[in-house]
Amino acid sequence: MGLFASIPNQDESARGARPLADRMRPRTLDEFVGQEHLVGPGKPLRVQIERDDPTSMIFWGPPGTGKTTLAKIIARITKADFIEFSAVLAGIKEIKQVMSDADRARQYGTRTIVFVDEIHRFNKAQQDAFLPHVEKGSIRLIGATTENPSFEINSALLSRCRVYVLKPLTEDEIVALLRRALSDTERGLGQMHLEATDESLRKIAAYSSGDARAAYNVVEVAAALTVETRLAASPAATTTITAATIQEALQKRVLLYDKGGEEHYNIISALHKSVRNSDPDAALYWLARMLEAGEDPLYIARRVVRMAVEDVGLAEPTALALCMAARDAVDFIGMPEGNLALAQAVVYLSVAPKSNALYTAYGAVLQDVEQTAAEPVPLHLRNAPTSLMKGLGYGKDYQYAHDTANKVADMQCLPDSLRNRVYYRPTNEGVEKRIRERLEEIKRLKQPAPNRASNPTSSPTGSRTKRESET
Repeated sequence: MGLFASIPNQDESARGARPLADRMRPRTLDEFVGQEHLVGPGKPLRVQIERDDPTSMIFWGPPGTGKTTLAKIIARITKADFIEFSAVLAGIKEIKQVMSDADRARQYGTRTIVFVDEIHRFNKAQQDAFLPHVEKGSIRLIGATTENPSFEINSALLSRCRVYVLKPLTEDEIVALLRRALSDTERGLGQMHLEATDESLRKIAAYSSGDARAAYNVVEVAAALTVETRLAASPAATTTITAATIQEALQKRVLLYDKGGEEHYNIISALHKSVRNSDPDAALYWLARMLEAGEDPLYIARRVVRMAVEDVGLAEPTALALCMAARDAVDFIGMPEGNLALAQAVVYLSVAPKSNALYTAYGAVLQDVEQTAAEPVPLHLRNAPTSLMKGLGYGKDYQYAHDTANKVADMQCLPDSLRNRVYYRPTNEGVEKRIRERLEEIKRLKQPAPNRASNPTSSPTGSRTKRESET
């Protein structure tokens, strides 16, 4: 038997030693539960399987949704050799060996399905090693990944595969799977003669977050604990798996979260958008999801500060100070006490008046900086600490605002090509309403009054020149 030869069927004793999730793995599409959008009658994946379409494919979805199971069902239906290995352990040498074996098998009319679990962990060179063999049909590649293929799979390989997105199983689907496991005497727990209420099974389903494997693991532990209790009492009794037993089996919920993966960005995005939409309840929920899953609290603090300046801005200027204080509190007192400081910050941001005027203004400024000529600073805005610079006109006609009657000089401060450009447009929310009124007042003050005599203190001489030379 070669290193990657198909594994023969195991005997009954070995089968019993396998985890429940593996024993209960569906063998046909009719046994498969979930993913109706893919394997239901007339749906794309089912049609591809029934037509024996040899196109390679990528299964993208969270853990425990049936990626490996579907690959094995496809191999069984299409009567292909099934070679499975993990991208965590395999390298170029192993890939070449598999491809060589597949090429030889093809000469004898045998089709080969190569299933690569966690294919996103392969680097570019390893992924490229599959290309010629997928191209000429030596193998049918089925990759499984929990990460977005658009970011993790080479475009050349991705273009040769169909991508199917698997969804987390619903609570009803997981309850149905657990019921089947409890009643199946061949592969499941039927010989234990256990019962469980729908409420108990739904508790397991809720805690599994759509992961069938996690649900199987919990019910298997709960069944073992129940049997131990029964043996200590009345061995002949039919025992119900209680809520207390399930809680003991669960210990602590394992939340679906990958600090380096897509779910990390999905949840921080949900937090940010909940804050932006003034929904403190949703913001607290997503914050707790991240913190309880082990996210770095200082990362969250940095993103909360970003929310303060991007979505609240000058509509509530104290928001930034409060978020900086929350960051300092997290750094000072640590966790879990720092959780409340972050919770206070996200609730404050959620209920604060919103404005993205600063965000929009800075974006418009960046566009002009990138797309317009970098004009020199106007002479009247330049400092003139030396006589040479004064002789060249530096600082000439500068108007010192504090020497004017209203502290506002009618003086151009932008380059000529951007004269009168307006970037910051405050809203009518919160403090920005007062800022808008102040800007309108400043605009009026800059308009020359026909009946206003020139203010002699606005000349570029005297104390103004001295102060300007010191800036």
